[in-house]
Amino acid sequence: MTRLLLSLALVAAALAAPMARQQPMPAAGNSLAPYVPTPQDVVDRMLGLAGVTANDVVYDLGCGDGRIVITAAKKFGARGLGVDIDPDRIKESEANAKAAGVEHLVSFKLQDAMTVDFSKASVVTLYLLSSSNAKLRPLLTRQLKPGSRIVSHAFGMGDWTPARTDVFSDSGGTQRTLYLWTTDGKPRD
Repeated sequence: MTRLLLSLALVAAALAAPMARQQPMPAAGNSLAPYVPTPQDVVDRMLGLAGVTANDVVYDLGCGDGRIVITAAKKFGARGLGVDIDPDRIKESEANAKAAGVEHLVSFKLQDAMTVDFSKASVVTLYLLSSSNAKLRPLLTRQLKPGSRIVSHAFGMGDWTPARTDVFSDSGGTQRTLYLWTTDGKPRD
């Protein structure tokens, strides 16, 4: 019986190790969402929905490995800022930007998204929980200039109706929903 329990414990540990590497614990207790990377085809669709151009400054809150701002820089020449509370994600993002040759266009900050100054952003991307989006909504709508775009993967912003909703199947066959809002200078609590 002891041998069986030990074997089961070893199997459980072996299975848990890769999961722990994929889903690291946040650096602080104020995480707005777990780390779940956005598939590249969904990133492309988010940036397309926002109409990103070289004139944009794209902020990605909870940037993970940096793929959204890196893609915005690579495909469109946009500048970008990725924000995350996990120092390992920031290091990974910086390495990915260097490997992509866009480190001159993007930067990454170890910071709580609730404390970010959004005034320089023209596009903000989110893959956070609905409750987190609701917390950010007053900050975003007060700080972003009219005409700025907010794109959220999978989660809405309470009673703020999006300008567009895009429902599609990604390359793996998973149904995805993207939401786009355009700011109008009106604060929304």
